[in-house]
Amino acid sequence: MEIQNFILGNSELFRIIYGLVIGLICMTIFLKTDKFFKLSFHEGIRYFRNAFFFYGLAFIVRYFLGVLLVPSVDYLIILILFEYFIVLAGFSLFYSLIWKRFHFSNSSVFNSKMIFFHIIALTIALLDAFFIIGNFMFYSQIIIFSCASIIAYKNYTKNKKQKFSKFYFIAMFLELFAWIFNLITVSIFEHNPLLLFNIGIINVIFFLLILCGVLKITKNGCKKT
Repeated sequence: MEIQNFILGNSELFRIIYGLVIGLICMTIFLKTDKFFKLSFHEGIRYFRNAFFFYGLAFIVRYFLGVLLVPSVDYLIILILFEYFIVLAGFSLFYSLIWKRFHFSNSSVFNSKMIFFHIIALTIALLDAFFIIGNFMFYSQIIIFSCASIIAYKNYTKNKKQKFSKFYFIAMFLELFAWIFNLITVSIFEHNPLLLFNIGIINVIFFLLILCGVLKITKNGCKKT
């Protein structure tokens, strides 16, 4: 009961810390993978890098700027931007697993495939903003991470010696669980603060797992070069 009261009494502070921590982790992943991409020119790494750039923007906008700027900025704008970046990040992460099936394009942010994802992401964000019963973001991310988990697992079974593929699969599955848990919390438990706090912890673990994998693979990559 004391823990619950403490969380509820300091919810705004937790939001800011949460946004900053995940934003910092995402930007670290982005910078590390960007450096590695420039050494390897691997297209999968390119889209993987973009995903965490979008994740970083999403969490900083929602949990940092959203707390500091509201009510000076309409919260609806914050929500639309947050969902847009979140969905776009999910698509980029998924595309990093399947990029070999499509032709190479000079831009990894605005090519024919990514423009399609931009449109879907914006559509989902607008639908959730203007329809009360929405939850389109949750459903889209559950579908994306279900597919990503299956592909990541197949990649892991093909090469179990590659430690990053194991990290990748665990991270994808963990994030899938987080989105399902999130949807249940919003739909059934009506935004229970303690459950949302636990989901936040799962999200931090997800990003930390990815960061650990990235640091390991970039460290080994730099040694080889």
